Amino acid sequence: MREIIFDTETTGLDSREDRIIEIGGVELINRFPTGKTFHVFINPQGRAVHAEALAVHGISNERLANEPAFPDIAEKFMEFIEGAKLVAHNANFDMGFINAEFARLGQPAIGSDRVIDSLALARRKHPMGPNSLDALCRRYGINNSHRTFHGALLDSQLLAEVYIELIGGKQTALVLDAGMETRSDATTEIQIEISIGPRPEPLPPRLTDAERAAHMRLIADLGEKAIWQNFQEK
Repeated sequence: MREIIFDTETTGLDSREDRIIEIGGVELINRFPTGKTFHVFINPQGRAVHAEALAVHGISNERLANEPAFPDIAEKFMEFIEGAKLVAHNANFDMGFINAEFARLGQPAIGSDRVIDSLALARRKHPMGPNSLDALCRRYGINNSHRTFHGALLDSQLLAEVYIELIGGKQTALVLDAGMETRSDATTEIQIEISIGPRPEPLPPRLTDAERAAHMRLIADLGEKAIWQNFQEK
C-alpha cells in the first residue's frame, strides 16, 4: 500500500483567491518511509503573501520571486501522488488548495476517497486533545525542536511519524493470521510457525466434590422445569 504524507503552505486561507507557495510530501510503502520525498516552492503568480501567513511559515514574496508557478510543477506532483492515498493534517484545507490549483489547469479534482485526514484520526483517538501537529509530536515523543516555522517538507516528515503512531505505531508491522506470525520491514520478513496441540495431561478439575454436591442440591431445589436440569451431569 502506497501513501503520500503531504503538507502545503499558502499565501492565505481562502483557496478561491490565495495560492499554494510550497508543497512537501513523504512516501510510505506499507506504512514504512521509503526515503522518497517531493518538495517545491511555488511562485503565487502575483498573489501577495498575507502578513498573518508570513508569520506562520516565514516565506516572503521575495523568496518566491524566481520559483516556478504551479503549472510548471503540476505534472511532477501528479506523478508523485499517482495511485497513492493522500494523508494530511486538516486535509480539507490542503485539498481545497490542491483541487483549486487543478481546477485552474482544467484537471479533475482528487476525490475524498483518496484522502485521509490525520487530524480527524487524532480527534477520534484523543478526544480531549490537543491535536495540533506540535501537540501530537509531544504526545508521541517525536523531536520537533527544529520546527521554528511551518515548512511543508519538515511538517510532512513529522506528520509521517505521527501518522504511524496514530494508526498503531510500529506494531502495525506485526500481523497475526491463521496461526502464522509475520513481521515485515523494509528489508526483511520473518515468519514463525505456531502450532497449538492438546495438553499431554488434562488440567485437574477446579471444583471440589463438596462444591459439586452443593451445586446438585441447588439444582434439585429449583424444580423439574428449571433450565439447569438440562445441564446436569449424566
